[in-house]
Amino acid sequence: MGITGGIGSGKSMVSQLFRVMGIPVYDSDKESKRLTITNEGIRTHLTELVGKDVYADDGSLNKSVLASWLFSCEEHTLKVNNIIHPVVKEDFLIWVDKQEKSGNVACGIESAILIEAGFQDVVERIVAVTASLETRIERTMQRDGASRKSVQNRIARQMNEDEKKEKADFVINNDENTPLIPQVCHVITSLLKK
Repeated sequence: MGITGGIGSGKSMVSQLFRVMGIPVYDSDKESKRLTITNEGIRTHLTELVGKDVYADDGSLNKSVLASWLFSCEEHTLKVNNIIHPVVKEDFLIWVDKQEKSGNVACGIESAILIEAGFQDVVERIVAVTASLETRIERTMQRDGASRKSVQNRIARQMNEDEKKEKADFVINNDENTPLIPQVCHVITSLLKK
């Protein structure tokens, strides 16, 4: 199962509910950060692409150097994604194999760019987490201490929420007064029926 949604939709909260209810979920954002530091292939390719300053002397990722290069043009973003996404996908598949060997009958991956990154071909079902635009903006402003304008710009660069919903097998509404637990339980029940 793939869990996706735009910034501020609450997909991390939904993923945590799945974990609490016994469905392990791979956090692609966290794992891609780990792999960007630990995977030699990624390190080599990023250094060749961006320059040796992309990693600090202590081996950590120089986020400001990468971000500056990454966001200078869309082609740069595609090049970096083509380096990182295949490694994350491979790492996820290894993780899934471990989950199956441990006896887990279902597991998932949380990714804001699940569809854009091509991960939909390695999951059986897609769960889109949605919330109203204003809710998403407010949540992100609070969480990141960001301005309304910067959050709106980030949202504008993401896949439209309606597109995600069209490609999803399940849609979880995560607006303020909508209970999440019954919706997550419905998805789990449906997944376990297969």
